[in-house]
Amino acid sequence: MRVRFFNAVLFALAGAGATMAVQATAWSLAAAQSQPQSQAAAASPTPDQLRQAVAGLRGGRIKRPTSYDELTPEQKAFVNSVLSGPRRGLDGSLGVMIASPAFADLMQKTIAYARFAGREGYSSLTPKLSELAIIMGARAWTAQYAWYVHRRAAVDAGVSVALVEAIRDGRRPARMQPDEEAVYNFCSELLTTKAVSDATFQTARSVLGGDRGVVDLVGTLGAYQVVAMMMVVDRFPLPDGAEPELKPLQ
Repeated sequence: MRVRFFNAVLFALAGAGATMAVQATAWSLAAAQSQPQSQAAAASPTPDQLRQAVAGLRGGRIKRPTSYDELTPEQKAFVNSVLSGPRRGLDGSLGVMIASPAFADLMQKTIAYARFAGREGYSSLTPKLSELAIIMGARAWTAQYAWYVHRRAAVDAGVSVALVEAIRDGRRPARMQPDEEAVYNFCSELLTTKAVSDATFQTARSVLGGDRGVVDLVGTLGAYQVVAMMMVVDRFPLPDGAEPELKPLQ
């Protein structure tokens, strides 16, 4: 009798353990399926992707490595960091900054925060307003390549061609949406007077949803002035066949 009872207890415990294992597996699968898409996209780059990113570098006066094998361990870590995020290349200023990989990695994360505005974990600005600030920074430095890339991105994000052309020519745009005008006034004052009036500040705060929006706007403008300065110092070339679109401001 005691043997039968003992066997029954063992059978029950085994059944409970199997049930718990099945439940644990189900919970694990459910948790994996609920992970954000952005985490899935952050897969490590392949060796071929790393090599292609370095092989495609081009630029001006600041020396670039010509192959992945030339990189220092710090530079390899930088390239891996870039390609593990939302980017798939080392275009523009990132190729300039690879000469100082520790600085470059800090900056590429800041630039990505601004560049991919509107996505979870990135700037609270809308892509339209982020690109508007970016092209104003590029215009301030007459950074031809940054302007070439981002004036197209600005239009794609919803900035009107007329507004872009006015910024290109150094004119105040004749017509702007209220959110565009708030960002334009804020950036223009900050760039030209090195200050922002109370009225302009309060308007930007209201339009951008509070102080975080103001900080993200200043951060975007600042980050892309670093981009612009890197390209100006490097004399980063435009793509073959492209003509400079910016004339020096008076």
